[in-house]
Amino acid sequence: MNSSDVSTPEAPLPAPPSYEDILAAADRLAGKAIMTPLLESHALNARVGGRILIKPETLQRTGSFKFRGAYNRVSLIPPTERAAGVVAYSSGNHAQGVAAAAALYGIPATIVMPADAPAIKIANTRGYGAKVELYERSSESREARAEVIAAELGATIVRPYDDSGIMAGQGTCGLEIARQAEQLGAHLDALLVCCGGGGLTSGCAIALAEMSPQTKVYSVEPEGFDDTRRSLEGGERVANLPGQESFCDALLSPTPGALTFSVNRRLLAGGIAVSDAEVAAAMAYAFSTLKLVVEPGGAVSLAALLAGKIDARDKTLALTLSGGNVDPETHARAVAAGSALN
Repeated sequence: MNSSDVSTPEAPLPAPPSYEDILAAADRLAGKAIMTPLLESHALNARVGGRILIKPETLQRTGSFKFRGAYNRVSLIPPTERAAGVVAYSSGNHAQGVAAAAALYGIPATIVMPADAPAIKIANTRGYGAKVELYERSSESREARAEVIAAELGATIVRPYDDSGIMAGQGTCGLEIARQAEQLGAHLDALLVCCGGGGLTSGCAIALAEMSPQTKVYSVEPEGFDDTRRSLEGGERVANLPGQESFCDALLSPTPGALTFSVNRRLLAGGIAVSDAEVAAAMAYAFSTLKLVVEPGGAVSLAALLAGKIDARDKTLALTLSGGNVDPETHARAVAAGSALN
């Protein structure tokens, strides 16, 4: 056992969400979240030799899928406890989702964010009315900071992924994918999901296991932060090694969530890792061909496809573009670098 193992004794896990919990989350989100389309590009189909269906959560409220889980989780807070507000920790997309959900309920939100988070994500979080507390990613614990603030305020902590309410909300993305694919007459062979802590991946896996059990679900992560991939291969949760770097800021969770991994180890077919260069190429392709602005973490599934990390020939695949919150300068650099690789 090496230092990256996280298989220490833990308290019993709560139950993960059921398919019925995802259906209930969909009811709560009706009229609040955007039912994003399932897009098809003939140019992309021709390039990879299969049929590709794209779920652009870049078009979701707050610019990422995170609004789904955040709104569902906030809706589950007992009304008598809402006035004390919510506290969350996030590099940006969960932050914006929680801030927007709290604003819709008229309750205060405090978000702990890394000082090096993209400026657009910090600005957007404040724009939704949340108070932002910055911390140093390299030397401080965001979880500990959030616990202190929540204790002082008596607020509810809304965690980014390892929470049944969050997972159920994210699972509505998979629910929509399955329904929309059926409407298109498509039988999905596989689904590629952008993966950080595993909330979206596990939620989608639960939905697909019920609605499209023949579909293989894969997590996709940045190289160096492919803890879910390595955990799946090893059969237990492992942490990322220190000193790794990636510009996929939305997917830099240190280890899979305990609750999310309990689902993913059962339901996922495997995990895929992609390099920053492959992600930049995917961002450039999304911009030039799909006409979509995608942030680095949101582009990893497309990167896996374009880099040939999964065989799409004569198959029907769906993939998530999980977010579009990217600073203009970062996007421009990625598109310039990635265009040379396409």
